Amino acid sequence: MDLSYGKEYEEFREEVRDFLGANWPPGGDKDRYPTKEETCQFRDDATAKGYLRRSIPKQYGGSEQPPDEIRGAILREEFTRARAPMDPPGIGTMMLVPTLLDRGEAWQKEKFVPPTTRGDINWCQGYSEPGSGSDLASLKTRGELVGDEWVINGQKIWTSGATNADYMFCLVRTEPDAPKHAGISYLLIDMNQEGMDVRPLKQMTGGSDFNEVFLTDVRTPKDWIVGKRGEGWLVSRTTLKHERNSIGAAAQSSAMFQGILHLAKSTSSGGRPNIEDPSIRQRLAEIEGYVRAHEYSGYRQMTRNARNEDPGIIQMMNKLNSTNISHMVSKLALDLLGDDGLLDPTSTSRAGYRPSDNRSWITQYMYSLGIAVAGGTANIQRNVIGERGLGLPRDSAANRSA
Repeated sequence: MDLSYGKEYEEFREEVRDFLGANWPPGGDKDRYPTKEETCQFRDDATAKGYLRRSIPKQYGGSEQPPDEIRGAILREEFTRARAPMDPPGIGTMMLVPTLLDRGEAWQKEKFVPPTTRGDINWCQGYSEPGSGSDLASLKTRGELVGDEWVINGQKIWTSGATNADYMFCLVRTEPDAPKHAGISYLLIDMNQEGMDVRPLKQMTGGSDFNEVFLTDVRTPKDWIVGKRGEGWLVSRTTLKHERNSIGAAAQSSAMFQGILHLAKSTSSGGRPNIEDPSIRQRLAEIEGYVRAHEYSGYRQMTRNARNEDPGIIQMMNKLNSTNISHMVSKLALDLLGDDGLLDPTSTSRAGYRPSDNRSWITQYMYSLGIAVAGGTANIQRNVIGERGLGLPRDSAANRSA
C-alpha cells in the first residue's frame, strides 16, 4: 500500500504550510486569541488562495476549485496541524450550504451561502420532534400556505444552537393527505419573529446545548422552500448525508485515541501508571485496531474518490464506526478516572480537585451516548448498511425510509 501523495501534492502541502506559517495566528502572536474580524479575514485570504470554500462557486463567496480529493485531504491535515480555522462554528456551512448548492434556487444561494460561510449568520436544524423517535417522517409540525406565506405550527426538540441561531432549516408537513414521506416540505425560517419560542434543555453535562422550539403561527415567505413542495424528505437526505459524513470523520477517532493514550499515561492505580496495566494495554490495543481500520478505510475511500470511483458500501460505515469508537474510548476514560468519573464535571467544591483535568472526559462520555443518535441512530445506520449496502430485505415491520 502506497500512502504517499506524490511530488505534486507534497509541493502543494509545502505551499499550504508556508501560507499558514505567514498568516496564522494573525500577527504571529500565539499567546493572543484572534478576534472574530481577524478570523474572518484569515478565512477570506485562505479562500482567495483557493484553500477554503473550494466547492462553492465564486459568485457565492467560494474559491470554485476543481474537485481534488487529495488536495482537500492535505488542507484538512495542515489546517488541523496549525490549529487554523476552516469553517465558522455551527452547522450552516457543514449541512445547509451543500444542500442549497445541490437543491436551492439561485436567489437562495446568493442570499444565504455567502453570509453563512463567513459566519455572519447562524443556523439551527428543525428536524426531531417529541414522540417521533427514529421515525422522522412521522413529524407533525404543520405548514399551511396562506397567501404568499407559510404559516407554521408545531414543536421541535433537540435543536442544537437554537438560542444563537438567526435561521432554521425545518421539515414541515405541508401535504396532510399525502403519504407521510411525500407530505413534507423543507422550509427556511427566520428565528427572530413572534411565535418562535426557544426553551433551553438542561443536560446531564450541566450545559444546555439542546433546546425545544415551539412554533406558533410562525411565518416564512412562500419561496423560502428548498426543492419542490412535498419533496422535503428527498432534500433532507442531502442534508443528512453531509451530517453523517462530518460525524464519521476518521480524524476525530484518531484524535480521541491520542487523548485516551495520554490519559492512560497520566493516571495511575495501585501506585503505577495505568498504561502499565496489561488489561488497560489490551483495551487500548483493541481500540487502536478499530481506529486504524477506520483511518485506512478513509484512505481507501479517498483513493476511490480521487479516481472518480464509487466508494461503495464502506462509506456507509463511517458514522457507525466513529460513534462506536467514541463510546469505547469514553468508557475506558471513565474507568481510568475511577471515582473522579462520578463527580459533577461542573463542580469545584472538593478541595484540591481541579475539574478542568477530568471535565472533558466526563462530558465526553455523556456526549458519546448522544452522538450515537445524532444523524440517525446506530440501529438505523445498521439498517442502511444492510439494506442499501448489502441488499438485504427491508424490515417488513417498519414503514420507513431513512
